[in-house]
Amino acid sequence: MKTTPSHPAAPPATPVRGSPGATAIALVVVVGSLMSVLDTTIVNVALAPLARDFAAPLTVIQWVATAYTLALATVVPATGWSVARFGTKRLYTLAICLFTAGSVLAGLAWDVRALIAFRVVQGLGGGLIMPVGMTMVVRAADKASMGRTMALLGIPVLIGPMAGPVLGGWLLDHADWRWMFFVNVPLGVVAAFLAVRVLPRDPAGTATAPRLDVPGLLTLSPGLVALLYGLTVAGRERSPAAPGALVPMALGAALIAVFTVRALTVRQPLVDLRLFGRRTFAAGAGVMALFPCAYFGSMLLTPMYYQVVRGVSATTAGLLGIPQVLATGLMMQVAGGLVDRAAPGRVVVTGVLTASAGFLAFTLQVGAGTPFPRLVAALAVMGVGVGMTMMPAQTAATRELSHAQVPQAMATIGITGQIAASVGGVVMSVLLTGAMTARGVTTDDHTAADAPRLADAFQHTYGWAVALMALAVLPALLLPARRTRRDG
Repeated sequence: MKTTPSHPAAPPATPVRGSPGATAIALVVVVGSLMSVLDTTIVNVALAPLARDFAAPLTVIQWVATAYTLALATVVPATGWSVARFGTKRLYTLAICLFTAGSVLAGLAWDVRALIAFRVVQGLGGGLIMPVGMTMVVRAADKASMGRTMALLGIPVLIGPMAGPVLGGWLLDHADWRWMFFVNVPLGVVAAFLAVRVLPRDPAGTATAPRLDVPGLLTLSPGLVALLYGLTVAGRERSPAAPGALVPMALGAALIAVFTVRALTVRQPLVDLRLFGRRTFAAGAGVMALFPCAYFGSMLLTPMYYQVVRGVSATTAGLLGIPQVLATGLMMQVAGGLVDRAAPGRVVVTGVLTASAGFLAFTLQVGAGTPFPRLVAALAVMGVGVGMTMMPAQTAATRELSHAQVPQAMATIGITGQIAASVGGVVMSVLLTGAMTARGVTTDDHTAADAPRLADAFQHTYGWAVALMALAVLPALLLPARRTRRDG
């Protein structure tokens, strides 16, 4: 059966190919992405202090992070339709403005519920920044240099995770948690200005934009929220059969099943699941499901381990993460060139194995008194693997697609990664809470004598994440093991 692209997007008004146009667009996208990455990494280091300030348990405070990623996952499916309807420049600028407004509201939050709600507003804007930005970059870059151009989008991964935890830690130690969100405002203003002045104009596309798949949106997004909420309740109640957990999980699973069946049968679905019929795309998406679930889910716990078990300040916890993110960002630049010259399958498989080995070395050493250099070195090895995995997997997944298919492909890859990160955050929080309960300790009320048991709970949780990360090698093996003519 012939596959029809579900959301044909309007072509750029001025076709740009090669380095100058693609590089300029990529650098504008970098500024917006940097704001989003900074926010995420700042919040990660703040979960333990926020739990203390709001007197909220871990299963509640983790929704400050999960609500954001869920909102991302909610809006990403509509990216293909939105690009065709409004154009990339308008949509990107709107996303920056919405994210900035959400940052202001989050900084003004009066309790944890308000904070979680305003994080949703942030996520609705943040969910469009990367897929729309990547759509513009992929359209502008030629296939022979796509890996190098896409590697520019790794700059936020280099700068954000280095600056974010340290800046967030300093603000928590010396100022107020509200400034973690207010710091986004000046960067948001700069990003919006650059988007208006630099990005090329494109037609709104009202004549060719398809109808929005409203039934798809109303089944997928609530289904995801219900499923993850049920998982959270199951972790709190320590039983998936608890009424508060079983009902939302069953409802969420049913809604997602309805969405899946419908997406495979209607002509213009919200997310074109037929793209998974392409082996390379399916393999790349598979990597982007398993790997971020393990990586981002577990990385929510690392600053908490340093602060709660090891007793360091939020600033120190941020500083301890610099070698890992530095390794990730630098390797991402190298891997971008490698994907242009070598088979993507070999690059990604090597990355997954390297990341898993470093993560395993870290996990085996997690304890109440392990020397910090040993832990940091292991995480740096993992960072090298991360840099060789995620961006190369996305590049490989979209390289063989036409320009008309790119918005849908980027939306699908984006929602896969965001759902994976959301699920990972919930699952790891639930596993950690269960492990601490089984050992009779909590992150709130503990003494120095409890540190070994707390460390054991973290190590137990990390063990599950290592196994999940290693599973990503299976879809990675399905990526092309040889360069093709279409690779340039």
